[in-house]
Amino acid sequence: MSAAIRSELPSHNGKDRMSDNELNSLESKINELIDACTRLKEENLTLRSSQEDLVTERASLIEKTELARNRVEAMISRLKSLEENT
Repeated sequence: MSAAIRSELPSHNGKDRMSDNELNSLESKINELIDACTRLKEENLTLRSSQEDLVTERASLIEKTELARNRVEAMISRLKSLEENT
């Protein structure tokens, strides 16, 4: 922790005062939390982008499946009508 920040901390007498080691430990833990938050934000953005891509791909696949189903149904109808005519 910088000296400027330490100088702004209220000074306590006796047991309530944090040692430099405790302040350094707290600063380290806070920095780890900040790093974790940053990583999680980046991961979240990546996951949201992947989700959008997958939703778009899913919609495209659903449309292609429906087109294929319609074509197969049309072929079956034509085959049935050919069979009835023979």
